[in-house]
Amino acid sequence: MTTILLARHGQASFGQENYDQLSELGTIQAQMLGQHYATTQRRIDAIFTGSLVRQQDSAHHFWKRYEPSMTANGDSVVPAINLDEPSGYVLPQFDEFNHKDVFVKSANAAGNRAEISTDMAKSAMPATRLAELFDQAMQRWHAGDNDQDYIESWPQFHNRTQQALEQIRTKITSLGLGHDSTVLVFTSGGVIAAITAQLLKQGSQTAYQLNKSLVNTGVTSITLKDQSSRLLSLNEYSHLFSEGKRFVTWR
Repeated sequence: MTTILLARHGQASFGQENYDQLSELGTIQAQMLGQHYATTQRRIDAIFTGSLVRQQDSAHHFWKRYEPSMTANGDSVVPAINLDEPSGYVLPQFDEFNHKDVFVKSANAAGNRAEISTDMAKSAMPATRLAELFDQAMQRWHAGDNDQDYIESWPQFHNRTQQALEQIRTKITSLGLGHDSTVLVFTSGGVIAAITAQLLKQGSQTAYQLNKSLVNTGVTSITLKDQSSRLLSLNEYSHLFSEGKRFVTWR
């Protein structure tokens, strides 16, 4: 039975000009996951990521903590995918949906960025108002009534995430990994939520609610056996606790 570990990338740079990069906290989160798997001697046979910078950097920071510790423990585990050769491990199907497109196409903003800025400027709590506007935008995207407006509609995104899962199956076979292998994939919350909702036989609204609950570097486990897939665990983040104390915020 093959295990696929879907890890959400570390915290990105929300509010910065370039969102697609890890924050300082995001780097630490990825390192903590690597250290946790090394300490518990969790064998990882292959690592994949989407093509986004925050996803790939999460994999690299994970590996910097995981590989040296595993070597020190006398374990010769080496992922089948070389993190220095991106052509082999980067799978764009695991990229997040275009959140900027979803946001500006919201009903209230009518695709006008200036209107969004004006709306937030009038609010006494801009951050709260931004969250409200984004929630409205996500509800519109998931509803399916305006699919033609988007670069990638929810049904298109959902289908892509299912293709991503199948691509991992193909990669596992091509790499000749055994039935007891474990594959780690650094991806994003929307992808994990869509795959999870499908496994639970639920729709887009469930996917949206799941997405809102996913923690940065939280890990969702899926098992593969023959042609079937099964959800084993969801959003596990015990690695972000230290000596019984809660880690710093993940958002």
